[in-house]
Amino acid sequence: MILDDKCQTKPNIEYPCQWEYKIIGTNKVELEVSISDIMGDRDYKSRAGNSSSKGKFHSLNASCNVASEDERNAIFKAFQEHVAVKMVI
Repeated sequence: MILDDKCQTKPNIEYPCQWEYKIIGTNKVELEVSISDIMGDRDYKSRAGNSSSKGKFHSLNASCNVASEDERNAIFKAFQEHVAVKMVI
């Protein structure tokens, strides 16, 4: 769901739920390490995403079960602040 001038309502997410994060960076190995660092002891899955046409950027998808919006946002923020991650979606 995209929040724009046509739709300002926040989606209703029922917790706990499975949540996926797409992380983008320039080094696949460092991205894999960032997932491990941030997920810690949580059960999670990661899978390869896409690479840019020139191979400069790579994405990985990481998913885990989150118990609350606060936990979901904390993980998102941790990815944003990780040195290997250029963008998180």
